[in-house]
Amino acid sequence: MTAALLTLTLFLATGQYAPQQAGSEPLAPPLEARVQVLGKELRCAVCQGLSVADSPSSMARAQLDKIRELVTEGKTDQEVRDYFVARYGEWVLLQPKADGFNLFVWLGPVALLLGGAFVIYRQVHRPPAATPPAAPSASAPADASTEPVDPYLAAVRRELDQ
Repeated sequence: MTAALLTLTLFLATGQYAPQQAGSEPLAPPLEARVQVLGKELRCAVCQGLSVADSPSSMARAQLDKIRELVTEGKTDQEVRDYFVARYGEWVLLQPKADGFNLFVWLGPVALLLGGAFVIYRQVHRPPAATPPAAPSASAPADASTEPVDPYLAAVRRELDQ
């Protein structure tokens, strides 16, 4: 039994059923340039932050091959983008369209910068703070009409004056 499992594991590990590295032949230079530009605009489905053209993953290679195939069929750049958006959602675009909720994403940083500039301006151009009234000196007699009437405080002051 162990020998059978070991044989099966080695057979599967040889790569017979593993996904193969995608790789199609490059197209003519003008078409290949279009493929590369489109590859820079589309996000790799596996790598999250990399474009299809920059990603080393086999999934990105397969996506780049699909772009080549669509360009060879005569599809326009927008049709290629639409194909990938239909398949993966708008997330696949590295620069999503500026409409709907995406407009908030595009304008949010600008609004934050303007808000921050306004706060800084207000802090720099704030009118000077009013100076607090001078504290009465110890030698000056206390005015009884301005002091709060607190029996404990009055008793403490009488003790200190003695």
